[in-house]
Amino acid sequence: MSNPRIWNRKLHRWGAIAVALPFLIVISTGLLLQLKKQLAWIQPSEQKGTNAAPAVTMDAMLAAARSVPEAGIAEWSDVDRIDVRPSKGLIKVIGNSRWEIQLDASSGAVLQTAYRRSDLMESLHDGSWFHPLAKLWIFLPAGVIVFALWVTGIYLFLLPIRSRRAKARGESLKTGSA
Repeated sequence: MSNPRIWNRKLHRWGAIAVALPFLIVISTGLLLQLKKQLAWIQPSEQKGTNAAPAVTMDAMLAAARSVPEAGIAEWSDVDRIDVRPSKGLIKVIGNSRWEIQLDASSGAVLQTAYRRSDLMESLHDGSWFHPLAKLWIFLPAGVIVFALWVTGIYLFLLPIRSRRAKARGESLKTGSA
């Protein structure tokens, strides 16, 4: 079995099987992440505030976030991050519970509350949702194998073309023969 074509096909076949599940997860979550601005189910659409200049205090932001019971925010340790969008007059308070509270940057009024799935999709996409080491020990090798599948797939695609051209010229693909 020293024929490189046979080995290439076997490696291609077994590599595809080895990465089937991680690659399915990467592809499906990647497609959903591509649409996160278009699908409010993944990431809530951004509202527009009344003023571009943020004037809300940190205490007012926490009070507004506390007013949304489903977000489960009682103190600052319940807040994952705050995203300020001055051009839209918007402040997003994102809780550890993945709830997003959008506030008017000038008045602190709650403009919208919604569950945010994009962070979950991103952690599934890179494998960190499963385990911190899954990112490096499963999803990274799967990416390397998919790259190798791409290379071997191009080779398998070009092989018959090369063979047909050689036959048309009357050449043999075996080394040493003409």
